[in-house]
Amino acid sequence: MIIIKSEEEIDLMRISGKVTGTILRDLADFIKPGISTADIDRFVETTIRDHGMIPTFKGYGGFPASACVSINEEVVHGIPSKDRIIKEGDIVSVDVGSTYKGYVSDAARTYAVGEISKEAQHLIDATRASFFAGLEFCKVGYRLSDISHAIQKSAEGEGFSVIRDFVGHGVGQQMHEDPQIPNYGRPGRGPRLASGMVFAIEPMICEGSYDVETLSNDWTVVTLDGKLAAHYENTVVITDGEPQLLTLVE
Repeated sequence: MIIIKSEEEIDLMRISGKVTGTILRDLADFIKPGISTADIDRFVETTIRDHGMIPTFKGYGGFPASACVSINEEVVHGIPSKDRIIKEGDIVSVDVGSTYKGYVSDAARTYAVGEISKEAQHLIDATRASFFAGLEFCKVGYRLSDISHAIQKSAEGEGFSVIRDFVGHGVGQQMHEDPQIPNYGRPGRGPRLASGMVFAIEPMICEGSYDVETLSNDWTVVTLDGKLAAHYENTVVITDGEPQLLTLVE
């Protein structure tokens, strides 16, 4: 069952979302060649706790860190490490969740480290664009799969593939609530959207095949062909008008 949030609940998520979004904005300047993925995780956790919030990811299902930090061919769930050093030309995806008074916000971005290839920049840009293509259908009256179809059409129109094994989801008092929101599929299916629904819409797009595998650490997901992947996510509220992005801070 899809949960309809009250305005009071959305207000709490809005406070959480501002912190999550601010972290992701500030990481654009923080991420540089020579830092470790553990440095990113420390920055994320410190900022969340400094605002009196809880890092949602830490301990979730046994995950050992406050941020998922995934590099190049890593799609999602990269485990931060002091030994994993970021290099010029890498692309780095960071997924962050903050919990405030029991309510969660969830968002992700992919960052260019210094000078990257034109192909890598195209992937990052296309992933972001596919999110906003889906956002056009985050309005009352559309069906859930209309979002999915728009994301797929946008990404594939740029020559990229859409990851099938991981999807967007509802979010609120739990990080993963119903419904699941694939980033692909036929339009006109699933429940109609209603005001008060809150979703984490998160395209995960890759250069080559959408086939993936999970590494031996049981967390980090990589493209099977070793080609690049990118991730873009926001917590989105369905309203009676335009959708609200709780985690986008410019």
